[in-house]
Amino acid sequence: MRFDILTVLPGLLESPFAHSILHRAQKKGLTEIFVHNLRDYSSNKHKSVDDYPYGGGSGMVMMIEPFAVCIEKLKSEREYDEIIFMTPDGVTLNQSLANQLSSAKNIMILCGHYKGIDQRVRDLYVTREMSVGDYVLSGGELPAAILVDAIVRLIPGVLSDETSALSDSFQDDMLDAPVYTRPADWKGHRVPDILLSGNTPEIEKWRFEQALERTKARRPDLLE
Repeated sequence: MRFDILTVLPGLLESPFAHSILHRAQKKGLTEIFVHNLRDYSSNKHKSVDDYPYGGGSGMVMMIEPFAVCIEKLKSEREYDEIIFMTPDGVTLNQSLANQLSSAKNIMILCGHYKGIDQRVRDLYVTREMSVGDYVLSGGELPAAILVDAIVRLIPGVLSDETSALSDSFQDDMLDAPVYTRPADWKGHRVPDILLSGNTPEIEKWRFEQALERTKARRPDLLE
């Protein structure tokens, strides 16, 4: 799977993609992540990518031309399954959407900044608008990193344990059960005996019951 991310601040994305699972996925050749600096596609001698909004108002708006030039160049080289704009007014990212997108081959992600991007970019090019929550961030770079992480970990071969992603929270519309590791007894706080029993069917039953109770208590909306 290939990701092309368009941003005015490529430095914000260097660290998230250079470590841990995302880094290993790239080294294995399971995903490619390319970050494009929109200033490289500006025809302005100052390489500016924003201007004052028509009609007045506060803030600056990202111009259509740098986006359009970069998008058209990338689209001339390959077909994209999705061109996604990260925005607070988009559909909220959830596990179901991440599962859907994990089967794509090429995804382009547009990162806004300042007051937003020219609406014509959204009208002409964007196929999905996505949010990571009901709050406003300084730009779309961190949401883009979240989206890539949520998708890449679902690609077969990325996680060392293929079943790990299938048991994550939200995969079955429930939160995950509590997890424990060594030592079995830490200052009198013991791991539940069932997890030490070796009785796999009973352990799975316990995990399901715990997941159900946790979901009822913390996210009952998932069970509706």
